[in-house]
Amino acid sequence: MAKTHRYSTLLTWTGAARGPTADYAGYSREFDAQIAGKSTFKGSADPTFRGDPSLHNPEELLVIALSSCHMLSYLAECAMAKIAVVAYEDAAEGTMAMAEGRIRFTEVVLRPRCASPRAPISHAPKRSTNGRTMSASSPTR
Repeated sequence: MAKTHRYSTLLTWTGAARGPTADYAGYSREFDAQIAGKSTFKGSADPTFRGDPSLHNPEELLVIALSSCHMLSYLAECAMAKIAVVAYEDAAEGTMAMAEGRIRFTEVVLRPRCASPRAPISHAPKRSTNGRTMSASSPTR
């Protein structure tokens, strides 16, 4: 039997308090996302779609989800192979585009940078805030 993992959330459109969706320009895009046992997360649409620029939007969250999933998988693989990783960062970027009348993600590029005391990656070195050398690997698409 395959092992499964379930994730439950509750999303509530809080913008309704400011009025109904009477027209595209006039309604609030704000929402609350709840996960049992964790603090409520406030979000909105991207400012391009009339959202609040001070709140995280679903497009950013998708890029964060892909980047963090990749990082956690990479760190787990390194740990199982007894490879010490002392630093990791990823300057991920997602692209949405309109094609055939629909808007969709066309690409997400992950640019992980990591350091290991045994084998630091040597191209594109950069100093992180804690003084460890961070290096770029090839972008992952």
